[in-house]
Amino acid sequence: MQAEQTDFKFTYSTMGQGDSDAFHGDFDAGVEEARQKAGATYPNFIADEAREANSYNDDISPTDRNLILGYFANGTADDTRDAIQAAKSAYRTWSEDWHERVRILRAAADLISERKYFFAAVMCLEVGKSRLEAMGDTEEAADLIRYYCQQMEDANGFFKRMGQLSPDEHVVSVLRPFGVWAVIAPFNFPLALSAGMSAGALVAGNTVVYKPSSDAPWTGLLLYDVFREAGLPAGVFNYVNGPGSVVGEELVTNPDVDGIVFTGSKEVGMSAYHRFSPEYPKPCVTEMGGKNPAIVTVNADAELAAEGVMRSVVGLSGQKCSACSRVYVHPSLEVEFLDRLVEKTRAVVIGDPSERGVFLGPLVNESAYQTYQGAVEVARRDGTILSGGNTLSDPPFDRGYFVEPTIVTGLPTDHELFYKELFVPFVTVGVVETLEEAVDLSNRSEYGLTAGVYSSDPDEVEWFFNHIESGVCYANRRSGATTGAWPGVQAFCGWKGSGSTGKGGCGPYYVQQFMREQSRTVVEASI
Repeated sequence: MQAEQTDFKFTYSTMGQGDSDAFHGDFDAGVEEARQKAGATYPNFIADEAREANSYNDDISPTDRNLILGYFANGTADDTRDAIQAAKSAYRTWSEDWHERVRILRAAADLISERKYFFAAVMCLEVGKSRLEAMGDTEEAADLIRYYCQQMEDANGFFKRMGQLSPDEHVVSVLRPFGVWAVIAPFNFPLALSAGMSAGALVAGNTVVYKPSSDAPWTGLLLYDVFREAGLPAGVFNYVNGPGSVVGEELVTNPDVDGIVFTGSKEVGMSAYHRFSPEYPKPCVTEMGGKNPAIVTVNADAELAAEGVMRSVVGLSGQKCSACSRVYVHPSLEVEFLDRLVEKTRAVVIGDPSERGVFLGPLVNESAYQTYQGAVEVARRDGTILSGGNTLSDPPFDRGYFVEPTIVTGLPTDHELFYKELFVPFVTVGVVETLEEAVDLSNRSEYGLTAGVYSSDPDEVEWFFNHIESGVCYANRRSGATTGAWPGVQAFCGWKGSGSTGKGGCGPYYVQQFMREQSRTVVEASI
C-alpha cells in the first residue's frame, strides 16, 4: 500500500497527486461515519443555546433522494432578530483583542484539519462533490481561516503610525470593525466559503449571524461546531438555518446588521445590495457568479486546452461560479480541440461522488435539474450537441439528479447560451478568427469573474491579461481553464456583475473590507 505523505496538501491544482490508497481508506471511514450519523434532528444555535423550531427541513442527498441526512430547524424572523441581538451584545468584548481572535480562529482551523475526512464525506453526501473536490473544499476552509489570521498579524491589527505636522502631535490610523455582520453562504463551497466569509468578519472583530445554504445545513453546522469548540464566546457566531425569504430577508432589512457578505446569484446579491443601506451606506460584500470564457488561440496546445476546459466544465457538475461555460477557439484548432474535448468529457466517470474514482456527481437539486433540461432543449433547437445532452434516470442513477456533461457548437456568438449563467455542466463553443475578437466577445458579458487563455505566445498572453474584463485570469492551466483559486495564491475577485468591491476572497485585501478606518490624533498637553 502506498503511504500517504503527511505533509501533502490537497488543492484544486494538486488534488490528483494525493489520490492514494491511504487517502481513500481514511475517506471510506469518513463516509461510514457520516452515514451512521445521518438522520438526526438539529436546532439552530443562538448565543450557543439550542433554538428548536415549529418546522424542520429535510436535508436530502442529491445522489439518493431516499437518503435523509438530517432534519434542520427552519428559523423564523424572530429567531433571526434574536441572533442579531445576541451578536450585537457580544460585539464589544469580541472586538477588543485581535491577538485573542487570531488564537481562537487558528484553533478552529486546526479542528477542521483534524476532522477533514468526516467533513469532506458529509459534503459528498450533501451537495454531491467528488471525494477529491470535497477534500479540497475542506483544506481550503482551514487555509482561508489561517490566511486571514496571518493578514491581521502581519498588519499588527491594522494599527499604523502616521506622520506629524508638529512635534507634539501623534497620529495613528486604525482599522476598526463595523459590528454585526450577516454571512449568507452558498451550497457549492459549503465549508470553504462559509469559513472564509465568516473568518474575514470575525478576525476583523465583528460578530456574525450565519445563514447556511438550505442545500447544505449540515456542513454549515459543522463549521459552527468547530468555532464553538475552539472557544468563540457565546453570541459571536450564531447559526440560523432557514429559507432566504425569511432568514435572509430579515438579515438584509434589519437595521442592527452593520454589514453583509454574500455569495450566490446576481439576482439575489443585487437585491441585497440595493436594499441594505436605506439610511446611510453600509458595506455589502457580494460575489455573484460568472459566465467564464476560455480562449484557444492559433498558438495554443489543443491537448492542454481540452484538458483544462474539461476540468473547468465538469468539476462539481459545473456548479461553480468560476466554471468554464463558453469557449472561443481559432478555426485552425477547432476540429482537434473539439475531438479531444469530447473524448475527455465522455471518459468522465459519473456516479455516487462518495465512491472512489467518481469524478462527476449529481446536480444539487430539482431546480438545477430543470435548468439543465431547459438549456439542452434550447441547444437542440438552435445548435448542435456534440456530446451529452441527456439526464440519467436508469439505475444506479434513478434516485439522484444525474446528467451528462454537455458540449454545444453551431450557435451564433450572440446567442443567449453564450451569456446566460446556467450553473450546470454545459459548455458552448464558438469559432473566432482572432484573440481580439474573442476578448471582445468575452467582455460583452455582464459578468467578469474568471477567464482563461491558451497560447504559447507570451505577447498574446500579456495582451489577454491587459484587455480581459475579469478579476481572476489564467493562462495555459491544465488543472482548470477558469477554476481553482487558492488562499494566498489566487485572489478570487469578481468584476462587473460578479462582485461588489473588486477585492476578492483568497486575496491580500479581503479582511480590510470588514473594517473601517479611524484616525486618532493625540496632542501632548501643555503644562
